[in-house]
Amino acid sequence: MARARILVVDDEPFNLEIICDYLEDCDYELVTTQEGADALARLEDPEQHFDVLVLDRMMPGISGMEVLRRVKQHERLKAIPVIMQTAAATPDQVREGLAAGAHYYLTKPFECDSLRAVIRTALDDQRRRAELADRIHEHVVAMQMIDRAEFSVRTLEEAAAVATTAALVCARPEAVAMGLAELLVNGVEHGNLGIDFETKGALKESGTWADEVRKRLSAPQNLAKRVRLTVQRDGARWHFHVRDDGPGFDWQRFIELDPSRAFAPNGRGIVLARQIAFDEVRYEGSGNEVHAWCGNGNGGQQ
Repeated sequence: MARARILVVDDEPFNLEIICDYLEDCDYELVTTQEGADALARLEDPEQHFDVLVLDRMMPGISGMEVLRRVKQHERLKAIPVIMQTAAATPDQVREGLAAGAHYYLTKPFECDSLRAVIRTALDDQRRRAELADRIHEHVVAMQMIDRAEFSVRTLEEAAAVATTAALVCARPEAVAMGLAELLVNGVEHGNLGIDFETKGALKESGTWADEVRKRLSAPQNLAKRVRLTVQRDGARWHFHVRDDGPGFDWQRFIELDPSRAFAPNGRGIVLARQIAFDEVRYEGSGNEVHAWCGNGNGGQQ
């Protein structure tokens, strides 16, 4: 597997040196620059590819915010996860960055473990999205002929596979696959396995999240638990209904990305689903059921 390639942008050489030192023994290829203009030139170069962008918010010339906006408006670059590193961390400034597409944050000065955890999370998210996109073109025609379908999943791998298949009914299957995977994964992790926001953050930071998921999946009390997905044609849209076997969770905390949680390595999946995948997302009851809608894959024709 090719090494992840990371572009680090900061106008302070000392900050670049610290980041390179923190990541020295990680298997990443690091490219650094002190200027926003140079960062954009490298990103827009079709001969270059980057898996993650670590971006300083406040720089002379082209600021980090301007680089972020241009990246998210660029068709080829907009899927690159951007980690915004900043000393400017007021709620309004964080909201501005979140609205522009920076869903990963680090507050200067940050610890080595925090940097590694957020990069690891961004790469995991990006890898999962790439895998979803690779599967997306399979069985498109057959899926768009269905009127109703039901699925049952237990593991994260099953959630990803079902998400890519079910999303094929929609007009934007790549985006819907990602959002649907987030809802199904949330049902597995938080609903059925009881891994809450704080616990997942600690597991992500320590690098033991995958091991804990496997451990909980094999626990006797969790063997029969499932997350059930119903897909049904709803006029000019498709209706997705996801229900897990857990007690629910405080979903109101996660329907919007609170700036106070922007620096955590997790907790943004529902927000991403609402922002880029679905026309509407609605939780009900205790939070173990969620409804989402998207447009038809055949241009809205029934």
